[in-house]
Amino acid sequence: MTRDELAPRDEAGTRDTEARRFVEELFARYHAEIYGFLARMVRDEDLAADLTQDTFIKAYRAYATLADREKARAWVYSIANRAALDELRHRRVVRFVPWSGESRGASPSAESTVLHGQMSGEMERALARIPERQRSALILAEIHDFTGLELAAALGTSHIAVRALLTRARDNLRAALLEEQARTA
Repeated sequence: MTRDELAPRDEAGTRDTEARRFVEELFARYHAEIYGFLARMVRDEDLAADLTQDTFIKAYRAYATLADREKARAWVYSIANRAALDELRHRRVVRFVPWSGESRGASPSAESTVLHGQMSGEMERALARIPERQRSALILAEIHDFTGLELAAALGTSHIAVRALLTRARDNLRAALLEEQARTA
């Protein structure tokens, strides 16, 4: 083979290595945050762990689409958000999953303890009652401290649309929380 024939393979190898390193850095920095976000979205810790792994695999595969490395956090969250919404849509179609008889661990994981310790049962139930897109926006804004611009990038929309989405989400959460409180009173 000539040098010219080898050059494209070398460039592809370099890009793959760069992508792997970058995604490994993203994983080290954000995997716990992504897991927490997904656990709140899908309300299943095992599924959230699987979706977290899928998110970083998708990030590796889509590395070439990352336009600005400064916005990598929002980019990874947008991948995670799409994975969660896809899973939630799938759940609506497949409603029944038979119990296999296996039980999960007797004691909760450290992530579970922290995750569930941050929200009351009423708040979790109220949050589960609002639309998924609104839930995503609220979790990213309130729990993960996303700025308006980061939130817009993660949700793939404009800053103005995100502000409106957050307003509707907060209104709907307030109403759902009042309903939950009335139901439990």
